[in-house]
Amino acid sequence: MPIDLETALGAPLPAREFSWTPTDVQLYHLGLGAGAHPLDPVELTYLDDQAPQVLPTFATVAPTLGETEAPKVSFPGIEIDLAKVVHGHQEVVVHRPIPAAGKATSTGRISEIWDKGANAVIVQENTVTGSDGAPLWTVRSSIFAKGEGGFGGERGPSTKAALPDRPADAEILTPTLPQQALLYRLCGDRNPLHSDPEFAKGAGFPAPILHGLCTYGVVCKALTDSLLDGDASRVGGFRAKFAGVLYPGETLRIKVWREGDELIGAVTVVEREDAPVLGDVALRIV
Repeated sequence: MPIDLETALGAPLPAREFSWTPTDVQLYHLGLGAGAHPLDPVELTYLDDQAPQVLPTFATVAPTLGETEAPKVSFPGIEIDLAKVVHGHQEVVVHRPIPAAGKATSTGRISEIWDKGANAVIVQENTVTGSDGAPLWTVRSSIFAKGEGGFGGERGPSTKAALPDRPADAEILTPTLPQQALLYRLCGDRNPLHSDPEFAKGAGFPAPILHGLCTYGVVCKALTDSLLDGDASRVGGFRAKFAGVLYPGETLRIKVWREGDELIGAVTVVEREDAPVLGDVALRIV
């Protein structure tokens, strides 16, 4: 059914109470490839049994940990087949370091809906507050819904961040595991696009693809480890646009420039002639 713009735009999302433990944090980090260097003391800070440091990108999975059903794209005024949806962009802003264990409440709304002609872009924003009443993080994300445009909304912005006109300050090569998607899905994203070969073919892909949010987390970790001495508390926020797909087992090439208090860059696939994966990448340093 077509998007009901009047109902959907600004609609509140159901509040969600959730909690997490150091084991949940460890599992998330393992899903990103942590532990590849098991004798490295910095690497092991992500996997400590009592107080692992927490990458800010953990915010993208914390509310849905333990879910075993495939997600649904069902909001007020919006009902879309999951096979038509891809992730558009993701941004996390942390208001303080995320603790290794905690309880929190998430509240949110549909903040923007753009009519791109044949397709639609839906943006949601969620604010997460800890059990002490203080804000923990804010998350903004968008989905790109194929074939769901034409409902009479505004087209919205179409911008792309320009990279500096100079050689990159750093280049990081980060391999992924063949089984990475099967491990990462245990963090709560059971979309069969990432595990079921037949579902993936039906969605137009030759094989299951890696979760965009897994790639997003892998890149944040790579930047943190390579350029911030492995100190996740120095990451104040991280954002990126999803520009293409990555198949588990492929290698990421991350080109990075330092611009003020941000690390900006772009991410491509080494094995496919540097096909784009993430664009408009920006990590804010605190």
